[in-house]
Amino acid sequence: MTDQTSPNNATAPESPFEQIKRIDPDGNEFWSARDLMPLLEYASWQWFKNVLLKAQVACENSGHDPSNHFIVAVKMVAIGSDAKREVEDMHLSRYACYLVVQNADPSKEVVALGQTYFAVQTRRQEVADQIALSGLSEDDRRLLLRQKVKQQNTDLASAAKGAGVITPQDFSIFQNHGYKGLYNGLTADDIHKRKGLKKSQHILDHMGTTELAANLFRSTQAEDKIRRDNVQGKDNENHVHYQAGVVVRQAIAELGGTMPEDLPTADSIKKLERAKKKLLAKPKTDDA
Repeated sequence: MTDQTSPNNATAPESPFEQIKRIDPDGNEFWSARDLMPLLEYASWQWFKNVLLKAQVACENSGHDPSNHFIVAVKMVAIGSDAKREVEDMHLSRYACYLVVQNADPSKEVVALGQTYFAVQTRRQEVADQIALSGLSEDDRRLLLRQKVKQQNTDLASAAKGAGVITPQDFSIFQNHGYKGLYNGLTADDIHKRKGLKKSQHILDHMGTTELAANLFRSTQAEDKIRRDNVQGKDNENHVHYQAGVVVRQAIAELGGTMPEDLPTADSIKKLERAKKKLLAKPKTDDA
């Protein structure tokens, strides 16, 4: 289909990625691959198509249908003397843009900026998802997020093991790299002490919803990159986990949020779990 829309610059003029965002006649946002190409410093469409192809493969591998995020299109370009011709283009969703910058040349500074930018947008979506859960009580939201973090850490451990993190000591070092990136150099033990916890208490059990969400995001980003880029070797995996923490920390700073190490220590989630089980086990009485 012919692109008859124009860039929408109103949302975030400070970001070049937001400046080239377009809105279709139905009000849906998208990005033109032709617009994104020069921004990511690719001079050739053929070279950029290779990046688009890798991004589509990553999309499919993550369980999403690429056709919902990468839509074949055409773009009218000037060829001189007021004449125009159609050229191949592709309309990209925000998620597709995220995958494109993740698969672009990492040596380009603008690619690193793009990775941080779309990570920030992902974080904003997570905040929106938390708001969508507002029908739940704070305790219920916290219980839900704690379970999600627990499952995600299992998935992350599986990805890490497949790439070379084998022993419990290996995994402890790997986990600490993620915490260091997110908590400005603090290890799990450092966080434990900062929260004033007893030796038997787990730091994740004393995090509120905001802090749990940040750690969930860190873990999902690390797992995604390890699997997508087929990262191998303990040192490389540790670096990926550290960088995932750094990116999430940058996202929090971009949003003006409180850094995770400065968030208050929450009461033990074990108490909430016991109270929940007790409530569920309580016999129902008839109102009549």
